[in-house]
Amino acid sequence: MSRRGERLSALIYRDLREEIVSLVRTPGEPLIEMQVAKAHGVSRTPAREAIQRLADEGLIDIFPQSGTFIARIPAAELPEAIAIRCALEEATVRVAALRISEADLAALRAQLALQAAREAAGDKEGFHRADEAFHAMLAAIAGQPRFWTVAQQVKTQVDRFRRLTLPVAGRMGSVVAEHAVIVDRLASRDQDAAAAAIGAHLGTLLGIIEAARLAQPEMFS
Repeated sequence: MSRRGERLSALIYRDLREEIVSLVRTPGEPLIEMQVAKAHGVSRTPAREAIQRLADEGLIDIFPQSGTFIARIPAAELPEAIAIRCALEEATVRVAALRISEADLAALRAQLALQAAREAAGDKEGFHRADEAFHAMLAAIAGQPRFWTVAQQVKTQVDRFRRLTLPVAGRMGSVVAEHAVIVDRLASRDQDAAAAAIGAHLGTLLGIIEAARLAQPEMFS
């Protein structure tokens, strides 16, 4: 494939990935290669390459005799992904607790206010972006931005699951409250307490996997 084709494939990959992770394209939904190519104004080759790349990530299922579909969320894989992310972020906040400045604390509290505003507006996508920004800020404060890069690589399926939980009554408010505890522990410069707070925050997802699976079985494999 030419460089132009590679660029087009990368753009299609980015767009499709965002649509899948944000649940704009729902688990189990068919995906037609020709329609993807037409929507992006390209030939089928870059569309096929993008789809294969997403299949390699476990976001698309390709069945030669049946068709191509948005992959369902693998419930059995979520606990491991959550555990990996938890280990990374606990290590992050331990360092952040030693390095954090008053300016950093002010920035984190401003981010909490933004999350609360998004919750009040019922803006689930805006809330998700603010949530992501909060965790990225923790890694930046720790001087370890690559920790967040690695966490993003392992939490793709968890992000799809989290999108399902945001509409649940009180869920966004609980996240804001848990984030506030993390900030308070960082303000006290207590490494152990900060690590425990973020571990408890991320661990709440473990307790709601089964309920979510039972409520929306069509979303999970």
